Amino acid sequence: MSTEEHYRIRQVHIYYYLEDDSMSIIEPVVENSGILQGKLIKRQRLSKNDRGDHYHWKDLNRGINLTVYGKTFRIVDCDLFTQEFLESQGIELNPPEKMALDPYTELRKQPLRKYVTPSDFDQLKQFLSFDKQVLRFYAIWDDTDNMFGECRSYIIHYYLMDDTVEIREIHERNNGRDPFPLLVNRQHLPKVLVENAKNFPQCVLEISDQEVLEWYTAKDFIVGKTITILGRTFFIYDCDPFTRQYYKEKFGIADLPHIDVSKKEPPPVKQELPPYNGFGLIEDSAQNCFALIPKAPQKDVIKMLLNENKVLRYLAAMESPIPEDKGRRFIFSYFLATDMISIFEPPVRNSGIIGGKYLGRTRIFKPNSLLDNPVYYGPGDFFIGAVIDVFGHRFVILDVDEYVLKYMESNAAQYSPEALASVQNHVRQQEAPAPELANKQTEDPGTQELETLIEEIQKQLKDYACKDNIREAFQDHDKEASGYVDRETFFKICESFSVPLDDSLVKELIRICSHDEGRINYYNFVRAFSN
Repeated sequence: MSTEEHYRIRQVHIYYYLEDDSMSIIEPVVENSGILQGKLIKRQRLSKNDRGDHYHWKDLNRGINLTVYGKTFRIVDCDLFTQEFLESQGIELNPPEKMALDPYTELRKQPLRKYVTPSDFDQLKQFLSFDKQVLRFYAIWDDTDNMFGECRSYIIHYYLMDDTVEIREIHERNNGRDPFPLLVNRQHLPKVLVENAKNFPQCVLEISDQEVLEWYTAKDFIVGKTITILGRTFFIYDCDPFTRQYYKEKFGIADLPHIDVSKKEPPPVKQELPPYNGFGLIEDSAQNCFALIPKAPQKDVIKMLLNENKVLRYLAAMESPIPEDKGRRFIFSYFLATDMISIFEPPVRNSGIIGGKYLGRTRIFKPNSLLDNPVYYGPGDFFIGAVIDVFGHRFVILDVDEYVLKYMESNAAQYSPEALASVQNHVRQQEAPAPELANKQTEDPGTQELETLIEEIQKQLKDYACKDNIREAFQDHDKEASGYVDRETFFKICESFSVPLDDSLVKELIRICSHDEGRINYYNFVRAFSN
């Protein structure tokens, strides 16, 4: 208690709860009052006399004294809700009184007496002036030049009240480090030591004022500059708004910069695929580069289900400067379900070339396409006169089967108008009586060429078997039993038995069985449709 203090007037708030007629008395907290303040009387029903009667809201009014547990409180005023409630209950309120002020509190509000301070630095004045004022700086310690070094973030606190410094590390979640609260405890940090203190054992003994020529002060912490503290070099890149305002008022430094020290992630390294070695599909080979255990490339299941067993067949000739390759014919089969292509070469007698499978099912990419994003041949690339490059060998499409025309007309958006017109004109020309094919065959085509072609037709058309019936039909028209019928009769009989004449293999078989006199050998033709 001060000698200037004779009595105190303490202001309180009295709360009356209508739900249970209880009351509580609370004193607002005043900073540095030296008195325990807060809840003086907790919520309860308060007795007003020795008979045990309790205070009721009818007993409360402005300008009256309220005695509770030996303490007398003067009610000077009430809030608007209390006033309206008491008036609604018929209670006439006394006029409000002026709140009495505490004389000692008012005395402390008076300005201090002016006096001349001593020339030495006044630590008490600094403490009272800068209490609870802290400068906050954001810094990083970049130790990446050393082995296993990292770039860590820190917060530097400078306490203006006593010029002490504290350094805290910003911990990130799951960084693998123990969350130590402080890197440097709050202390005075030496800036310049005396010459004789260079060998001072700082790790074991504290540095006294005799070993220090200069200590770190607030002007040493500047945003955008480095500062060395206890052997570590920190780069200050930002501060809080209070620090900016303090530097503007104290040192005249305005607009402290905000430096972006966030490390930008390097651009992702483009994964380059090794050169294609020619084995298997490009997608299958690329899976070995994406994972340790390769997985099959994802397939378009919907496309496979919609186009199952749908095959487009084309007749092509090889473009080659070699004379022996000019007469070679090939049958391209394009499988719509997988976009794969197989090539079959019908064997030709005495050609010196073994026919059969020329290329198994595979996807053929166009020339000059990139390996990391190859462009494959599609149905729109096949039409009459189109040139197909198959791994360096060029083929020209000469003929198509009837199903190709139907597919092109139903999917006209995939083809250019010129390509669709070329196939339509070619099919119309074939419907008219066609001249004899260029290559003439002998009377007896029972060679390896014929046998291989018949075997291939039996594999692809194994579900079609009408050998006996179609043979009888041919024999009925062949009165002389020569084994030949004219072309018109031959095609009429084939249409009546629904023979797939639009198939490329069947067309090749008809070409082999054709005679130069406009007749066709039906004996060998019927053999291809046996079980």
